[in-house]
Amino acid sequence: MNAALYAFDADAEPAQRLADALGAPLRRIASHAFPDGETLITVQGASQVALIYRTLDRPNAKLFPLLQAADAARRAGAGRLVLIAPYLPYMRQDMVFAPGQALSRDVLGRLLGEAFERIVTVEPHLHRTRDLSAVFGTAVTVLAAAAELAAVLTPSPDLLVVGPDAESEAWTARLARGLAAPYATFEKVRHGDDQVELVLAPEVLVAGRPVVVVDDICSSGATLIGAVGQLKARGAARIVVAVVHALVSAEAERRLRGAGADEILSTESCPHPTNRVSLTALLARALAQEVAP
Repeated sequence: MNAALYAFDADAEPAQRLADALGAPLRRIASHAFPDGETLITVQGASQVALIYRTLDRPNAKLFPLLQAADAARRAGAGRLVLIAPYLPYMRQDMVFAPGQALSRDVLGRLLGEAFERIVTVEPHLHRTRDLSAVFGTAVTVLAAAAELAAVLTPSPDLLVVGPDAESEAWTARLARGLAAPYATFEKVRHGDDQVELVLAPEVLVAGRPVVVVDDICSSGATLIGAVGQLKARGAARIVVAVVHALVSAEAERRLRGAGADEILSTESCPHPTNRVSLTALLARALAQEVAP
């Protein structure tokens, strides 16, 4: 099948690794900015199947050029468009929490669902949404990165895997299975409108043990900072924070290390100094059918 991978310059390095793994050519998406801020997007070459790689951290400036690239590829002759978005934004806003709010998940879903026949993403931040394909109106492939995280971590007989809250239990359990280790999660206990305490059951043995704290996403880092601080206070021997999507600022990273994190690592879904986990093989397996002869 005539297939090619397309990428903006900012995504060129991970896109090239993925193109090499797929045995597909990598073609550039050129972007020209006019003085008023509008963009002109041009794709190089034509292919029957266009795979567009675009990680969508800090999404607002990226989304319209992405839609322009999809339109350009379609006009160049692509009959099938596949979006590879290792990080998919706006998934946290999956319901209207207060009157007058937008339902951001559905807004994004309409935009991308109309432009692409398939979307491939990694660990979207979902709590109430079971089927993104139904929301987006197009095929959405959700990939789990637990095996990739486990591959760069060091297992040990006394290792403990910990999630920062109950919502992280699914990711915590998957990583624990990959490391053949037990796991536990903190519980959030609310003492008022603005007071939330993280509580780890007293029977969970922490002292003297290496601990991996895992979550799908780190942005402000507040919950992870609280969890790491408590684990340090309970005598954890070494604390590694492993996250799929690193959206954390330099200041939040500094505070996380100050709370007791000995190491922080993340996947390459969002460019960050903590990136240590490649997603190339994971994405290539999911996309092999798109480039098959």
